[in-house]
Amino acid sequence: MKTKNIMIVGVGGQGSLLASKLLGQLFLSQGYDVKVSEVHGMSQRGGSVVTYVRYGDRVASPLIDKGEADLIVSFEVLEAARWMSFLRADGQIVTSTQQIDPMPVVTGAAAYPEDLVRKMRDAGVKVDALDCLSVAMEAGSAKAVNIVLMGRLSRYFDFPEEAWQQALEAVVPPKFLEMNKKAFALGREA
Repeated sequence: MKTKNIMIVGVGGQGSLLASKLLGQLFLSQGYDVKVSEVHGMSQRGGSVVTYVRYGDRVASPLIDKGEADLIVSFEVLEAARWMSFLRADGQIVTSTQQIDPMPVVTGAAAYPEDLVRKMRDAGVKVDALDCLSVAMEAGSAKAVNIVLMGRLSRYFDFPEEAWQQALEAVVPPKFLEMNKKAFALGREA
């Protein structure tokens, strides 16, 4: 199988590390060679972060170059727009519609761009946008946005739901497991 490339992008503190661990666990359980990069960016300060997840028969490097991502999974809509140049021509963005103001917006030096989902679609990009924060709140915690997004992402794979559930069980602490399973299910069904 040709190597598949997934970028997970967002803002520090949104749970991209757990999401990348979940995907890595899932792909390993399905017999693939997997490479997951470290989180790059200012993950402790609310800055832009990116993680690369690559899987296939044999994966040589964890890095993804511009124009190579099959999927971009974005925790924040501006980050989806920021990284869309890494998407393949036939790639897919799966994004939360959540907006987190970057520092230039916070300080008043810039305005948050409007209608980003429409602008990405107008540029010819396939975008699946969901209000993951509202769905996470329905599941019981705003911190479950990452798992809601993973539930949404699961719709783009042919893996059995049981494999996703086993991956969740492997990476989520037991005291948060039921809430995260609910968040995953709500994201998948939304």
